[in-house]
Amino acid sequence: MKLLTFNQNNASRLGIQTDSGVLDVVQAVQQLSPAFAVPTTVTEAIQGGAAATEALHQLVHLALESSERHTLLLNEETLNYGPCVTEPGKIICVGLNYRKHAEETNAPIPQYPILFNKFNNTLTGHGHEIALPRVTKEVDYEAELVIVIGKQAKYISKEEALEHVYGYCCVNDLSARDLQMRTAQWLLGKSCDDFSPLGPYLVTADEVGNPNDLKISTTVNGKVRQNSNTADMIFHCDEIVSYISQHMTLYPGDIILTGTPEGVVLGDPVDQRVYLKDGDVVTISIENLGSLTNRMVSE
Repeated sequence: MKLLTFNQNNASRLGIQTDSGVLDVVQAVQQLSPAFAVPTTVTEAIQGGAAATEALHQLVHLALESSERHTLLLNEETLNYGPCVTEPGKIICVGLNYRKHAEETNAPIPQYPILFNKFNNTLTGHGHEIALPRVTKEVDYEAELVIVIGKQAKYISKEEALEHVYGYCCVNDLSARDLQMRTAQWLLGKSCDDFSPLGPYLVTADEVGNPNDLKISTTVNGKVRQNSNTADMIFHCDEIVSYISQHMTLYPGDIILTGTPEGVVLGDPVDQRVYLKDGDVVTISIENLGSLTNRMVSE
């Protein structure tokens, strides 16, 4: 199932992508009055687990069979997207997690996952403009696979780790390199407003397949900059979830950004680096998860 959020009348609403359009879940519940409980926010869907997912599947079937279906389905091209996960308790990031990316930046291969965090102010949606902060001239793109936690996880093994995953999505882990490298702590360069556009869809794990064998790419103004596969991860998704759970409890809705492949601006020779500028359109694409597009604008 492909879940999304969209903004309507200053409120975030839950949608489900179907072949016939995007089902407005709130509207469908109001009009069809199903005889079963249905989550009406993405947070409720994640926290509700298998029962909530089944309820959403039933609602989709009910809506598509209804004579009122035309009033419940929206044209995706008209939507004002929100981030596909709206209230993560934690945003945990893994740095230098692709072998070729570590090599292009002349960094040693990590022995343990390098963890840092971002905050909810960085979240925005597909299609939104992103203001380049006044305090930096070195904003870089980073295509990343996001793990969305679906079950509480503490001290779990690698073998059981993916059982605790709800689904996956795309993110552009935007990075102000001059701010990132100003000190030994990366947080400042990673946490500017709207530096984590997330989406367009949250795809449930059953529809994604092996998260460590997905094509991942970035284009800037249509030109391919990153073109890789999640198979190049140093620490795979099951290892990451298990490792983090040894140190902190993961809760439904927490998200983990799993690192970026080679091809970022930082990997170019210093005299050839061209960072993002006003008007640049960046698209992050991951196999089975769709494409996330945002335009950079001057603040």
